[in-house]
Amino acid sequence: MRDDAAFSDPQRERMIFVGRLFIGSLAILILTIVLLLRYFDLQVSRHEDFATQSNKNRVLVRPVAPPRGLIYDRNGLLLADNRPSYDLTIVPERSENIDSLIGALDNLISVSESDIQRFKQKLKRRRPFEQTILRTNLSETERAILAVNSHRLAGAEVSARLIRSYPFRELFAHSVGYMGRINERESRTIDALKYSGTVSIGKVGLEKFYESQLLGTVGSEQVETNARGRVMRVLEKTPSIAGDNLTLHLDSNLQRVGYEAFAGERGALVAIEIETGGILALVSAPSYDPNLFVNGISQKNYDGLLYSKDRPLFDRAIRGQYPPGSTIKPLFGLTALASKAISTNFTIQDDGFFYFPGIERPWRDHNSATGGHGAGVGLAKAIIESCDVYFYELGVRTGIDKLANYAVEFGLGHTTGIDLPGERPGIMPSRAWKRGARGQSWFNGDTINTSIGQGFMLTTPLQLAVMTARIASRGDVRTPRIVKAINGIDIGPDSEIGKIEIDDRYWDYVHKAMEDVVHSGRGTARSINTGLDYRIAGKTGTAQVISIDTDDKYDSSKLEKRQWDHALFVAYAPAENPKIAIGLIVENGEHGGLSAAPIARAVFDAYMQSRAQPTVVSR
Repeated sequence: MRDDAAFSDPQRERMIFVGRLFIGSLAILILTIVLLLRYFDLQVSRHEDFATQSNKNRVLVRPVAPPRGLIYDRNGLLLADNRPSYDLTIVPERSENIDSLIGALDNLISVSESDIQRFKQKLKRRRPFEQTILRTNLSETERAILAVNSHRLAGAEVSARLIRSYPFRELFAHSVGYMGRINERESRTIDALKYSGTVSIGKVGLEKFYESQLLGTVGSEQVETNARGRVMRVLEKTPSIAGDNLTLHLDSNLQRVGYEAFAGERGALVAIEIETGGILALVSAPSYDPNLFVNGISQKNYDGLLYSKDRPLFDRAIRGQYPPGSTIKPLFGLTALASKAISTNFTIQDDGFFYFPGIERPWRDHNSATGGHGAGVGLAKAIIESCDVYFYELGVRTGIDKLANYAVEFGLGHTTGIDLPGERPGIMPSRAWKRGARGQSWFNGDTINTSIGQGFMLTTPLQLAVMTARIASRGDVRTPRIVKAINGIDIGPDSEIGKIEIDDRYWDYVHKAMEDVVHSGRGTARSINTGLDYRIAGKTGTAQVISIDTDDKYDSSKLEKRQWDHALFVAYAPAENPKIAIGLIVENGEHGGLSAAPIARAVFDAYMQSRAQPTVVSR
């Protein structure tokens, strides 16, 4: 026992235990304080920093823009395509300083001031963490530069999308139209969800009219990104649905032939398939390259188009309003016959001038200097040789009420309903129109002017083509259409088909007279009948641009070309079994038979040749 006691010292052991307990407790207290301080630092002091970092490493849902529907001509040639393009986009939440980032990017690939302004405008209406485009259409070299420097461009990314491409360039600019960037006004009216991920919208032509069909349905994808905003992987995807494909009545070959036939002159041509109302060609010359607008046209290029005296941006085919001149005479002849104002045997003496009782100033014929058309001028001769004096008399006998009512049935004085935006209605003057538009009464002199397609009367080339198609078809009323099929399903001719009832013998009479305009020895369009192996029925027209006093003679050599008369021509072919009708104008072309009719002949030739050969479809 003594030995055990010698080796045991309870007091000492207690002190050692207490000391160890103190040191351990102190260590635990210190570690606890350190832990609490660290916790405070992480959760309070640096909360904002870590919250931001957390947002930079998260799962995002981003839109997937749908491929826009394609547009084909009637033979399967692609008129509007989609091609890949690469954009420089920025997610502001992933960049510490946007201005510094833009400056760094500008040093690498050049960013214009207009790009920066558009970018900042888009920032105002975007959703959080949405990619916003700074630059479009990056070149391969620019993409390589950005890829090499990506480590110091946090928030910037190169993304791919499909943009519109128009392989036929200026040939279909006014009919197919073009797409362009969504502007501030459009952004306030469109459905933001439908256009998420999309930066462009149809601006004019079919691209605008069929925007809802061509657009498609937006998809979405969930992606996991790192702190730099780079996509690590796609977690889930809802595919987008491509827009509808359109097949048109337009024929690329006829369009090309018509456009080239203008040979630099200003004007417009519309060709209609009589049986369906389908538009085979719609030409407005001069034109422009719609590809310039897809990614945003430069101010220099836009000013060049906007301020050009030739007005290439103006669609003359559906928006140009011109006096129809003598092209209206077959219609007014039908009107007078159908309303019994004249008979086919009614003739006049034409000495070159027409006098109306109570008015001293006479109305003259275009060949008044040579004594007019002589005795025994009937309706057929008046159409064939374009006798104005006969139609002055015809107009007075028929009256403006009947002339206006029939003209409306044949498509004049109102929009035709074509599937294109911006069509203008023209003017078919009447008593009611003049009272409403001018606040004035109607006078006999107004009727006389209208009877030869002058005065207040205005028509578009499209309306002239529609009028001619209805004459050729003996009164069948069809709404003109550009689109033939959607997604390969033919939409068929217009269901609202009407009929203008006129005695067959009057149709026969006027048709024969129009045929003789081209094929008789005195016809005003006889210059185009050489070498024809089919027959054309038509009517030339000349519309004054400036007024000429009664005592003066029109002399183009004393005028600037832009003051010359307009040349017009309406026609259909083949005359015995009409398939295609044309209305066209050559601005300041003077004589319809010499400048306008040859253009129609070129289109008719191409059409007849295509009917004789099998169609080759290329896609």
